[in-house]
Amino acid sequence: MASIKKRTARWTTRSGEKRTAQRWQVRYVDDAGKEYARDFKLKRDAQDWLDEQTSKLVTGTHVSPRRARTTVTEWCDIWIEGYRTHRESTVRQAETHIVRIKAAFGTQQLGAVRPSQVKAWCARLKAEGLADSYVYALHARLSQILDDAVHDGLLPRSPCSRKTAPPAGKQKAYVATTEQMWALYDAVGDHMKPAVLIGAFMGARLAEAGGLMIADLDLMRGVWTPAAQYPSVPLKTETSKTPVSFPQSLALELAAHIRATSDQRKGEWLLSNQWGDRLSPWTIQRALQAARPKVEGLPEGFSYHDLRHYFASMLIEDGADVKKVQAALRHASAKTTLDTYSHLWPNSDEVIRAAGEKVMRARAEAQEKAENGNEAPKA
Repeated sequence: MASIKKRTARWTTRSGEKRTAQRWQVRYVDDAGKEYARDFKLKRDAQDWLDEQTSKLVTGTHVSPRRARTTVTEWCDIWIEGYRTHRESTVRQAETHIVRIKAAFGTQQLGAVRPSQVKAWCARLKAEGLADSYVYALHARLSQILDDAVHDGLLPRSPCSRKTAPPAGKQKAYVATTEQMWALYDAVGDHMKPAVLIGAFMGARLAEAGGLMIADLDLMRGVWTPAAQYPSVPLKTETSKTPVSFPQSLALELAAHIRATSDQRKGEWLLSNQWGDRLSPWTIQRALQAARPKVEGLPEGFSYHDLRHYFASMLIEDGADVKKVQAALRHASAKTTLDTYSHLWPNSDEVIRAAGEKVMRARAEAQEKAENGNEAPKA
């Protein structure tokens, strides 16, 4: 139901003068039964506005006129408060993304953001020199925020889609050689050596290394059950808590380290410094950065996570398939494993050639034996 009616507005000025004016009042009711009204000086403006709102009701894109005036900055401030149910580090990352989103779209009303603007924003971020993966993450955050605005009834549809999304970008993991890994092990201090080992032979992430407790290790069976990350924050997913097997030689090394540090260690964590204090992820990373120049060939950006890449490469070189590597790395999906390490598996052409070569060689050997009178070749 909608109507346009002429009405007379009357008011008194501060000086006491009485005034009147003619206004055209539009009224309409949305699908939920809520009534809206707005006044216009001209009838044609009133009719245009009513036609616009009626069209939105018909197409299912209607948003309350008052709520439609919400700016991107206002909605981001509301959105981040609801997002604080996540862990602190996750919220900090979202706040960092929101700073850039506000800088680009903050003063605009939510409904004014267009797909073309989103694509242009991504192009500018790329031109600034940001990594493809970070631009992709910023677009994903904007999409997440605007999708929630749609769910909250502030926006009829999000301007973000696959068409506006930038390339995710593929970062080719740096894989240290075995010689480089051991050289790094030799270059760090004694208290840091176990950190190198659990990264290279257990695939521990940096924060997991800092959070690893002695009780998480079953040295008799050679099994690590990940439980928390530094300082004592439970791991996010059940996949991250998947037990990881490690070799008996490593169990012996870790047992020796635990015995050697038992008197000075101030807690039941595995990694501690010379004074028995717990090693933080930042301390571990700085120690690796200090040792890196001592190892020939390690790139400047080498990080603790690259030890995890070494762990994956070691498994692949030993013949582990995708599912086994996925399980050892505790990836949520095999796609993550393949996206990161597919280049380390044998090339499909090489596999095809090897399979054909094996059959052809067997045939040639059989024929050779037959010619020598040992056996007739099989048909």
